[in-house]
Amino acid sequence: MATVTELRDTLRDAARFRARVVALGAVVLLAFGLLVARLVFLQVVRHEDLAAQAENNRTAVVPIVPNRGLILDRNGVVLATNYAAYTLEITPYRAGVLEETIEALSKVVDIQPRDRRRFKRLMEESRNFDSLPIRTRLTDQEVARFTAQRYRFPGVDIKARLFRNYPLGEVASHAIGYIGRINQSEKARIRDSDDEANYRGTEYIGKLGVEQSYESALHGVTGVEQMETSAGGRAVRKLSSGAATPGHSVQLSLDIKLQKMIEDLFGDRRGALVAIDPRSGEVLALVSKPTFDPNLFVEGIDVENWAALNESLDKPLLNRALRGTYPPGSTYKPFMALAALETGKRTASAITMDNGSWTFGGHTFRSHGDHGLGAVDIHRSIVQSSNVYYYALANDMGVDLMHDFMKPLGFGQITGIDLNGEVRGVLPSQAWKRKTYRRPEQKKWYAGETISLGIGQGYNNFTILQLAQATSTLANAGVRNRPHLAVATLDAVSRERHPIPVDPPAHLGYKPENVAVVRRALVGVTQEGTSTRVFAGARYLSAGKTGTAQAVTIGQKDKYNATKLQEHQRDHALYMAYAPAEDPRIALAVIVENAGFGAAHAAPIARRVFDYWLLDEYPSEEDMAAVRKGQAAAPIGKPRKVQDIELPTP
Repeated sequence: MATVTELRDTLRDAARFRARVVALGAVVLLAFGLLVARLVFLQVVRHEDLAAQAENNRTAVVPIVPNRGLILDRNGVVLATNYAAYTLEITPYRAGVLEETIEALSKVVDIQPRDRRRFKRLMEESRNFDSLPIRTRLTDQEVARFTAQRYRFPGVDIKARLFRNYPLGEVASHAIGYIGRINQSEKARIRDSDDEANYRGTEYIGKLGVEQSYESALHGVTGVEQMETSAGGRAVRKLSSGAATPGHSVQLSLDIKLQKMIEDLFGDRRGALVAIDPRSGEVLALVSKPTFDPNLFVEGIDVENWAALNESLDKPLLNRALRGTYPPGSTYKPFMALAALETGKRTASAITMDNGSWTFGGHTFRSHGDHGLGAVDIHRSIVQSSNVYYYALANDMGVDLMHDFMKPLGFGQITGIDLNGEVRGVLPSQAWKRKTYRRPEQKKWYAGETISLGIGQGYNNFTILQLAQATSTLANAGVRNRPHLAVATLDAVSRERHPIPVDPPAHLGYKPENVAVVRRALVGVTQEGTSTRVFAGARYLSAGKTGTAQAVTIGQKDKYNATKLQEHQRDHALYMAYAPAEDPRIALAVIVENAGFGAAHAAPIARRVFDYWLLDEYPSEEDMAAVRKGQAAAPIGKPRKVQDIELPTP
């Protein structure tokens, strides 16, 4: 029989046990409560978020790169288009040992050393997880061979891509430009812009010319595909898609047949020509010689071709129309004459005696090989190209007055053409010299420096585009239009044509009677002056001015002798002109580098341009050969009809 003590202990143990059971039950209930609360949180509160995450793990959003828009000339000729081809691509971080992978691939498809070099360069420019092409434009047989052995090459795949193509090759390459693979700096710029989403999946972008300037219009709108994926990340089926919108086509004002004719007339000579419709500012031809093949850049140019282009003494990558700067020589004189009339420094009938040279401060400035022209007024100063007249005029005007008059004409200014990379050139003034030079004695403007500016020499350095714009403004009676290449976009879906807005014309306020004096003299150049032989027999009246500009300075006591100079030191040949003289529809400026006299080398090209534009005539083969050699004046042989000339097919 249990004692009282034992009974008390039993009751105490039972109480402790019950307390433990209650505590344990409370813990269990709390744990279940937490599980229920977590379940409610996940199933109710975070239901939509977690459902989206689950869906994302099951699906992938793939960007659809839009087809790039076409580039067309004014007549609808295709200058830039696209074609589809297969590309063999490697994702480096998934491909194991790259050299071994490439070596094994070369036994399946043809991989040349240039392909390896290009891939290596792309590796240096890209991130390790980018997919990079090792071979482009695979044949169907190569695609089949690789597909059969694909299991051997992790991180290597075949992709169908659109490639850019320039059907006419080198023709108008500086104007059209090219596309190339996006580099790291461009990727960074896109990431910081509002276009980041629209460039997902895009690997190529406009690098030069119209391709670059109208990138946003040509690119289009990126689409998306939502794909169901397996656990390994492979696409199983398409769930939904939003189609990409192709880029707009861009129509240019260029006449590509005229452009090619001019490039052919230059032959192997270096130079530039810009032709403009003075009534609108539309650029009809923008030539820079030599040219280059933009197709070389589309897939990434190889080392050999890059070296050939970049190291050439002829600088084929330099856009001479926009970035080459030259002294204008005597083509500057018509604008100096207009400045003289507008500022009151000369009247049309005021006489200057041209004795063959002009002396200032002990320095003799030569003219016409020391043969004087006698009494010269403004008309005769242009027709006979008197240097003495403009030496004296420049001295009377002073550098700053010349600067202030020439600036609105566009000399030494950015014209605003719709191409990137235009340079300003140099329109000198005292302020310009103070800003440009460092030493005090260099900053000072000396009176003797003014004299040669009057004949387009000295510090004067302008682009051919600027000279063409100024000529166009003169042809348009002092009304300046901004030069532009693109005239419209064509909607890829609706095919509607949308004209590109242009700036309103600027009226420079010249007196009509002063403009008329200069324009009559420019007509005189073609009828009785330095370009008479070139325009003999023309069935229209044109106006123009020849120019011969020094490439190097000739000593005061020395005479110019081309045979004693290296080729790149010889004078440049220039011509500025417009036609028809009474109602101009085309204005141009042309330079043939280191060719000599403008009448012999530059004016003959201008004549053929006018014949093409006004008479629908294309030079004969015999005539073109003579022009290329600088041995032509008026056209020879029977001209061909423009419509009978076929453009080359790729």
